[in-house]
Amino acid sequence: MGETTLHSSRPYHTTESAQNYLEAILMLSEQKPVVRSVDVANELGYKKSSISIAMKNLRENNLITVTPEGYIYLTDEGLKIASTIYERHKFFSCWLASLGVDQTTAAADACKIEHDLSPESFAAIKRYITEQYAKEQKSVATDTDAK
Repeated sequence: MGETTLHSSRPYHTTESAQNYLEAILMLSEQKPVVRSVDVANELGYKKSSISIAMKNLRENNLITVTPEGYIYLTDEGLKIASTIYERHKFFSCWLASLGVDQTTAAADACKIEHDLSPESFAAIKRYITEQYAKEQKSVATDTDAK
């Protein structure tokens, strides 16, 4: 995983590492009433000290806020980035699994793809796959009706 290199194709010009942290915070916020640094550390398998540095950087870039109690919340900008990455992750994980790739590999590969693909390419791939799926479903329905 890249740590500091910025790529223009990455959503909002954030690092892959920052995107992973934001995505983890979003996923955890869907599961828990509040998210703390220890939750992020456990989710990503990182040391608490690494998480503290990352949270400081995210806070300085106005991507998260942290309450005095240590609760982490995504800012509007942080949520926008996290949602973009999470959508890509879910999309590619599901698509790869539908092709027969096992769930663990599909999730790992989705994580690689989700960060560097341009918004234009992602939209085109998503549109194409969605259209193909719709055609397949229509074909199945037509075949079923014909029987």
